[in-house]
Amino acid sequence: MKAIVVEQTGGPNVMRLLEGEDPGPGPGRISVRVAAAGVNYIDTYHRSGQYPVPLPFTPGLEGGGTVAAVGEGVTEFKPGDEVAWPQVPGSYADIVIGPPEEFVPVPPKVSPETAAAVILQGLTAHYLCNSVHDVQPGETVLVHAAAGGVGLLLTQMIKYKGGTVIGTVSTDAKAELARSNGCDHVLFYEDFAERARELTGGEGVAAVYDGVGKATFEAGLDALRPRGMMALFGQASGAVEPFDPQLLNAKGSLFLTRPTLKHYMADREEYLSRAADVFGMIEDNNLHVRVHETFRLDEAVEAHQALESRKTTGKLILVP
Repeated sequence: MKAIVVEQTGGPNVMRLLEGEDPGPGPGRISVRVAAAGVNYIDTYHRSGQYPVPLPFTPGLEGGGTVAAVGEGVTEFKPGDEVAWPQVPGSYADIVIGPPEEFVPVPPKVSPETAAAVILQGLTAHYLCNSVHDVQPGETVLVHAAAGGVGLLLTQMIKYKGGTVIGTVSTDAKAELARSNGCDHVLFYEDFAERARELTGGEGVAAVYDGVGKATFEAGLDALRPRGMMALFGQASGAVEPFDPQLLNAKGSLFLTRPTLKHYMADREEYLSRAADVFGMIEDNNLHVRVHETFRLDEAVEAHQALESRKTTGKLILVP
């Protein structure tokens, strides 16, 4: 098998493509031949050491592919089944091995490559607008990085639920993409809180979905209506600095959560249900997945450089 390996943390260049023996699935595990692996910001946090993991390791959590072999005791999957996964470590490889409960079936109308491009960010968008703050018809919410991977999916899901989306972007090209994706109002980051309040008649938005972090957090609080929800699900611009919780009171008895996907796919039933919803929206043409660029597995360095430049729109994938 071939895999990207990180032996010391640092910049993108610490990633190397190495070859080794395929160990097989072992009891209670399945082995999956990877069709594509998703590239996500959390992969860069692991690689840089911002989120420490034991060294050496193979980055990547997300992908889609075909079951190659099953270990003793596995009954849920069989060789030839198409599956996807959002949280199986070591996904920057041509073979991924893990327990069957970490994988979900992919329906025939969805390709493994599409599944790899959508499963992590699609599940993230799904829990954000259905569970963290359940968007109601007619509500206005703010989506940061509306032309990014999560932003494009989240906008479509909110629109499907009847919500109104104010999206922030950093360039004219991203603004055009966000509008074409259904964003009702597109703002640049400068003075976005003031503009969001103007667009809501001074009331503020019901929720802010913030995957940017440090650069947008405080102004995002200013964009919220009283008792609004700040869903801080990422930190592409860096970690939010500590603050006095009294600030939430002063700005309108606001809610703040720092959610993560694993807590919103806490059991098998919830995981399968969310995945089925996401894949069902794709099958019904209610959710369109945009792949910005495809890289070979040995181009993982270039993929991370592209992602960290914040010039990409949609999804980056690696193809072994």
